Amino acid sequence: MMKIMNDIADIYALSTDQGVISAILDDLLNTFIIPIVIPFVLKMIGIVIIFFIGTKIIKLSRKIVKKILEKGDAEKGVITFLDNLVKLGLYAVLVIIILCCFGMEMTSIAAVVASAGVAVGLALQGSLSNLAGGVLILVLRPFRVDDYIVANGLEGTVTEIQLFYTKLKTGDNRVIVMPNGSLSNGNIINVSAMDKRRLDVIANIAYTADLKLAKNVLMNLLEECPYVLKDEDYDVFVSNLGASSVDLTVRLWAKKEEYWAAKCYITENIKLTLDANNIEIPYNKLDVQVQQLDK
Repeated sequence: MMKIMNDIADIYALSTDQGVISAILDDLLNTFIIPIVIPFVLKMIGIVIIFFIGTKIIKLSRKIVKKILEKGDAEKGVITFLDNLVKLGLYAVLVIIILCCFGMEMTSIAAVVASAGVAVGLALQGSLSNLAGGVLILVLRPFRVDDYIVANGLEGTVTEIQLFYTKLKTGDNRVIVMPNGSLSNGNIINVSAMDKRRLDVIANIAYTADLKLAKNVLMNLLEECPYVLKDEDYDVFVSNLGASSVDLTVRLWAKKEEYWAAKCYITENIKLTLDANNIEIPYNKLDVQVQQLDK
């Protein structure tokens, strides 16, 4: 009999505990999961969907802008600059939309953006000057993509004009990243601006050498050089009477893309031509005298 009573007591206790647990679960479900967790999860899913769709729209918009600019024969630098600008602006709009999905009001967002803009503007004055410099470069066009420039003691071929920086590639395949602010405010030498370039090469001959013969053989060299533009003036003349030599300037014009080939060709063949005609090229000599002292 006692065993039966104990079993009945255990069953009653178990049913009482299950009721408490059920009540706790119902309370948790009604006060936390349904009103808080489920809306938050749904909101996060919606934000992920919005972000995914937004990134796709941004990529599509950038492609459309690029095609429009390419059809309008815009420069590569303008296309790169505007592409970065569109990307930055559209991602800023996407962030604002996501913040609105979290329940932030536009007035609050505007106040935060204004405050952040002031703080960022003070912290990034140099970057803002670089942005303004990039706009000036695209408007004034001191150089374009694929131009060879010399600026701030550095030189190379322009590969990209971005929002804040311009990239140059050197002759030995290094990349130089230059701030647009310093570029727009400094001196720039655009080597590629014109279709042709003048080349002056100095040839030194001895005072005892035949000057007229030297000029004639060097003029023949210019006439035979494949890089010399024959429709432009080319000449050989005395440019200086040095301490130990007569300096002849060999002047010619060449296409900009053949400038270095012309320089190497002329420099090498000046030496070969003068040697072939027994015209002395003076060079510094050092005489060393050794005197033996008596012990």
